[in-house]
Amino acid sequence: MRLEGWQIIVIVVLAILLFGAPKLPGLARSLGQSLRIFKSEVRQMKDDGPSSTASTDPVEGKVVPPAPQPKASEQTFFPGQTPPTGTPGGSADSAGNPPTSR
Repeated sequence: MRLEGWQIIVIVVLAILLFGAPKLPGLARSLGQSLRIFKSEVRQMKDDGPSSTASTDPVEGKVVPPAPQPKASEQTFFPGQTPPTGTPGGSADSAGNPPTSR
């Protein structure tokens, strides 16, 4: 004997009714509340009309060249920050530590 699709659906519905009966009212309540919230949000979106940011005017695109990068000698370094090698401001000792002011 082979089970068909509709027979499996009937068995699943019966199992839910038998074993999930105490939880069905809460499930139906939360489903109804979710539908009410969804409907009110859809209604609110319809009432708001078209968004003010949505414009039908064409947008003109322009290419902006990148800003020039400052040279290493023109950059500002904060205390504790070491400048890259080859820049004015001191050289590291043999261990690679930055120069200390005494």
